[in-house]
Amino acid sequence: MFEDCEGAVQAMAASLVLRPINEAGLALIKDFEGLHLTPYLCPSRIWTIGYGHTRTVRPGMVLTPGEAEQLLREDLQVAEEAVSRLVEVSLNDNQFSALVCFVFNVGEGNLERSTLLRLLNRGWYEQVPAQLSRWNKARGEALGGLARRRAAEARLWNTPVTEKEV
Repeated sequence: MFEDCEGAVQAMAASLVLRPINEAGLALIKDFEGLHLTPYLCPSRIWTIGYGHTRTVRPGMVLTPGEAEQLLREDLQVAEEAVSRLVEVSLNDNQFSALVCFVFNVGEGNLERSTLLRLLNRGWYEQVPAQLSRWNKARGEALGGLARRRAAEARLWNTPVTEKEV
């Protein structure tokens, strides 16, 4: 009897394991966020530290590179879970990672309310790059850095996954 329960618990735990961002997506985030060991105000005027971490920033805070990496991994879990939960169609690893990068930057709520998600969930994969490009503003102002980031996410979205990566 307990063996059956143990198997069910293991199966449930396995189903809760999040799909992780791939190395290309992780590199994209690190490149665009940069590593900041002390707090700064991003273009949206949000206090930020590490690799784009915003949740627990306090003035005067100082991180080690290892702490910044740990905060990034924790923040990525939130974005990975959001993409896994909200996207109803199948994605390859590059498509999934491109959306995790996007959510990491704009937040889960923005994906949830987006035309991008509605079109993707209809199976209109080819619309995603154009939809990504629309998200190039902070506080109403178009920013070159955001345009470059969205273009990089679109390139990742369109990059086929090789057999080695599968």
